[in-house]
Amino acid sequence: MKIVESIKLKSVSKQNREQFLSYLLLADESEDIVKQYIDKGDMFSIQVGNEIAGVSLFTYPSRDVVELKNIALAPEFRGIGLGKLVIYEACKIYVNKRICKMIVGTANSSIANIAFYQKVGFRLSEIKKNFFMGYPEPIYENGIRALDMVMFEKDLTE
Repeated sequence: MKIVESIKLKSVSKQNREQFLSYLLLADESEDIVKQYIDKGDMFSIQVGNEIAGVSLFTYPSRDVVELKNIALAPEFRGIGLGKLVIYEACKIYVNKRICKMIVGTANSSIANIAFYQKVGFRLSEIKKNFFMGYPEPIYENGIRALDMVMFEKDLTE
């Protein structure tokens, strides 16, 4: 098992984002949907030493709110606390940009994600019913069909 004590979020320019598509598809199964947001907001590669461990992408639904649209880690980097480090580093970046709130959504079927976001300080804020009905193919996780988007928010002013 890898032990990771620090990471670096390295900004990815719009012209280089396509090379990270395979990472983004680890967290969002629809290539059509990913391509709708891949060029929006801020994308960061997640660097552990000289290795790319994953990617994160943030968009701006409003002037003082940032949305974690996608966070994906390569399988060998999962379960070792790296996701928490990414969230903490991203919060620092957006606090410095005077962003007040970070939001994130995940499927009702993504039990591990729902627990993870609460562990890193997000609070349940909304449920978008039938959100995943717009996806080209049904998504199943943990034996549950993904139908609704569970939204969380984190106050960055505290």
